[in-house]
Amino acid sequence: MNIVRFNAGGCSSNPVGGTYMQMSPNIPAVRQIQGYWLDPDCSDPSSSSWNWSVNANQLAMLRKAKNRGANLLELFSNSPMWWMCYNHNPSGADNGANDNLKSLHLDSHAVYLATIAKYAQTNWGVKFDSVEPFNEPGAKWWTSTGTQEGCHFASPTQATVISDLRSELDHRGLTSLRVAASDENTYDSALSTWHCFNSTTQSQIGRVNVHGYQNEGGKRSALYSAVVGKRLWLSEYGDGDASGLKLASHLNLDFQLLHPSGWCYWQALDEGGWGLIQSILAGGWIGPVNSKYFVLAQYTRHIRPGMTIIGGGAKNTLAAYDPKGRKLVVVTANYGAARWITYNLSNFPLANGPIHRWMTATGTGPRYQFSTNLVISGRMFKAWFPINTIQTFEIQNVDLNSTAARSAQSFAATAGKLVDLFSTKQY
Repeated sequence: MNIVRFNAGGCSSNPVGGTYMQMSPNIPAVRQIQGYWLDPDCSDPSSSSWNWSVNANQLAMLRKAKNRGANLLELFSNSPMWWMCYNHNPSGADNGANDNLKSLHLDSHAVYLATIAKYAQTNWGVKFDSVEPFNEPGAKWWTSTGTQEGCHFASPTQATVISDLRSELDHRGLTSLRVAASDENTYDSALSTWHCFNSTTQSQIGRVNVHGYQNEGGKRSALYSAVVGKRLWLSEYGDGDASGLKLASHLNLDFQLLHPSGWCYWQALDEGGWGLIQSILAGGWIGPVNSKYFVLAQYTRHIRPGMTIIGGGAKNTLAAYDPKGRKLVVVTANYGAARWITYNLSNFPLANGPIHRWMTATGTGPRYQFSTNLVISGRMFKAWFPINTIQTFEIQNVDLNSTAARSAQSFAATAGKLVDLFSTKQY
């Protein structure tokens, strides 16, 4: 877990020209993110038009994560500052199909985000790697009665903001800071938005972000092919299944078909089955751990930054190779009845082991249970999977053949898919 996404808020309580922010009757205080730019009087970040003391808790969390190894930091926005919006409501327009960012303030939104990025680098010691100016901009559910900040942006408006943001970042010397876009809710809407952009806009996007709320559906492969040459992030995913089975299924589909270089769960602490850990943020309550916490650990504690994702031989299996440690990591999710699964490693010139494994049951049973009771025989090993379990295998002393090694190098350069190197037999 080495990614932090920092929310640039759109709320403030001060008046602007005799007007005040209009607040949705349904938005809780915990989702009103205080913004730094108080009014349009002055864009100088050292002026009284800016308040850099707000959002202190979020900044503290970012610093704690950074100190613990998070090294990919993204600044993102759910809504422009309220005074940039037509109806002064950062939850959305009265009609969710309408843009809510005033045409007068298209560049102001870009100035806001670029100023935060520059100020963070100069004053906080925080260097963002990317800036995402939108959150599900094509959606029509961001309305003035919504439950959080949000804003609809039509594709032409997005293109203008992307161009303005690239210019504002460059003007501040932040030429290496990527513009990410567009954080659409589904793979299909992301594909549609991408095709609406001309080649100039596409070239200004340094990374494509997409959310994973299309479950098993959606054109993951088509989106990957359409943005070829661009890195992809699955920048937000969540579901209400506390067991973690849905999480494993969708994560496997994403890495096999979308090929993201980053994958982010929405909120680790959330209500009911949505959280890895149950929590009511507005009440400050933290409850029990859901089994999906341990399911995600089966992936994140073993498939580490710098490893190469390789073909897993089956839809329910992900694999990754660590060239420095000469280690193969295999994660398999058994979605149904108990069964044996055999892994054939004959395509590897060397695969000696030993094998370490971890198991999590999504119902009753072990949680991230460690064992070393597997052996490789004849370039194969087999494992027993109880019903609805996830297992991770770390196989030591594994070499790739020269063809696979070249493919791995190609993967690192293009984020492409490596051919299957091993097969599984499931019965």
